Order: sequence, then C-alpha cells, then structure tokens
Amino acid sequence: MPLTLTLTEGVVPKGKEGVVFAKLSELMLKWHGLTGNRVMTPQVIGSVNVLPKSATFSGMEETPVAFVEWKVPSFAFTDRKTQIGYFQEVTDYIHEMSGGKQPKDRIFINVVHAVDGAWNLNGKAMTNAEIGELVSKGG
Repeated sequence: MPLTLTLTEGVVPKGKEGVVFAKLSELMLKWHGLTGNRVMTPQVIGSVNVLPKSATFSGMEETPVAFVEWKVPSFAFTDRKTQIGYFQEVTDYIHEMSGGKQPKDRIFINVVHAVDGAWNLNGKAMTNAEIGELVSKGG
C-alpha cells in the first residue's frame, strides 16, 4: 500500500520526514484494524518527496503544503468513520509536527483505489477476496 508523502521544504523539521511517514503509516494500519498484522505491515511502502518552496502550489500560488496520497485496494478507506478519523488525526499530526506553522487547510489527503484484481502481493495479481484471506492469516 504505497504512501506518497510530499512536503514543501520546512513544513516539518529537516530530518523528521521519515518520522512523519512512519506515523502516517501506523495510523493507516490503526484505522483499518491492522496494527501489528504480519502480512499487511510489510506491504505499507512509499516515498517522501521534499520540494522547494517554489515548487508547491495551492490556488495557483506558491504555498507551503503537505500532500498525503495513498494507493490502496478498493476495499481500503471505504468506511466513513475511518476516513474522518484518519484524515483528522493526520491533519492534526502534521500541523503539530510543523510547530503549528502549517495551516490545516494546506494539508491535503487523498486516496486512490485500484481496480479489484489489479493489486500485486508477492508477485501475484490478487483480488480483494484473496488479499483479505491472506491478511486474515497475519493477525
């Protein structure tokens, strides 16, 4: 489940980007009831991109931002309570990590869903049912 975290330089203290990435990943697992799952935890992967202030925009103007984007199977993030809880907790966390400087309205989160059957685990294209079966064994 790739997480792409894009931050404008200075939104969080330099060197803390990996800490933020780990926390966002932990929160995703928590909100899906998968904390400690031996199958799913290693599937949480991703990257951190730190861009100069001249390369991030909101409203077509240079603006310090944080972008959190998950690419997940189509069953993830479908529960409204999970959506609301995860988005709120992540927004608050990034705001706190910025020392309160990053406005919450400049922290953007979205989720992209894969078509059922178009998710790869262990070198095999898997359906949602197959993923669910595998994950249930990793409790």
